[in-house]
Amino acid sequence: MNARVLIIDDDRDLAAMLGEFLQREGYSVEAHHGADAGVAALRAAEPDLLILDVMLPERSGLDVLRELRLASSRLPVMMLTARGDPIDRILGLELGADDYLAKPFDPRELLARIRAILRRATATPTSTDASHAGELRVGDLYLDLRRRRALLGETTLELTGAEFRVLLGLAQSHGTPVDRSDLTEQALGRKLTLYDRSIDTHVSNLRRKFERAGSTSLQIRAVRGTGYELIDASQ
Repeated sequence: MNARVLIIDDDRDLAAMLGEFLQREGYSVEAHHGADAGVAALRAAEPDLLILDVMLPERSGLDVLRELRLASSRLPVMMLTARGDPIDRILGLELGADDYLAKPFDPRELLARIRAILRRATATPTSTDASHAGELRVGDLYLDLRRRRALLGETTLELTGAEFRVLLGLAQSHGTPVDRSDLTEQALGRKLTLYDRSIDTHVSNLRRKFERAGSTSLQIRAVRGTGYELIDASQ
């Protein structure tokens, strides 16, 4: 069954071009040009992936994304942002976007990002530590790999797909630093590029969610010149 992609972008020419391109690649595509129409389409039938522009009539794409994540939706989201506007990119990732592309972009790059996101959204994570038992524990953290569920103590962590994959990569190597480039490939399915702060923003999101869950022992520590390390301070 073809993956369903919903595009919400007020640039009708761009949306039409992307729709034709993705349909030729085997995707089922629906496009809307305003925030309200796009949200209505989301409520009617959630797609497999949302391509969401930041600048929309009625309200911004960031508002749409915020509403989507407040409803605890794990729908993969690719944000489209204006080139040279890193604030929109950071805000999008902080609100729960899986990845972003700055306009103008090569449609083939978008296709590669879509394939990576969908591949990771449907793949079953594995854990060497859990001996394929489908679960992983680090201190108070429990990861259910089959259901992509994370618990910190008694609190369920509401994570996006990218956040879950970042946390899984850190948990599998807990106590050992993980390079930012390795985390980017594991979580986002692409190479780390110059000035790319996506992983840093996903880690910041995880830290905030740890704090809200009341964690005092589990920490994600930055390792200078390398990346990040998940540590259990109680040990």
